[in-house]
Amino acid sequence: MSELLRDERLTTADIVNPPRPELSSVNSDGVNTRAETRNNSEFAQTSTNAQTQPNPLFPDDELHNFRSSWDQVQTSFVDEPRAAVEHADSLVANVVKRIAEQFATEREQLEKQWDRGENVNTEDLRQAFKRYRAFFDRLLTV
Repeated sequence: MSELLRDERLTTADIVNPPRPELSSVNSDGVNTRAETRNNSEFAQTSTNAQTQPNPLFPDDELHNFRSSWDQVQTSFVDEPRAAVEHADSLVANVVKRIAEQFATEREQLEKQWDRGENVNTEDLRQAFKRYRAFFDRLLTV
């Protein structure tokens, strides 16, 4: 399986009922910290125009790796159908997790600005909102 299949034990059920993460804590500098780390890759912007194809959610190399992993899972179905279904579930769970990480990273960046008392530019908020709306629309049409 691909290295992007980070946690082969992750299932879609884990996403629905995740273990409770540790609460945020305040370090000695008075800054909120989180127990888990986030991936800082950029979030690909999607288009809301129904006549244009939305941008991919992942960079090309990550998209290629996910597709390659799927091809491997699909090919394995003939010899090991049960294992293939388990791997397919895990791959889907990891893709969903990766999407959630991208949105969480973006929100975390905005929250850091708010926590520092900085005014977040309305245009930045508009762009973030557009990405949420576009992704939400895509989810409802899948």
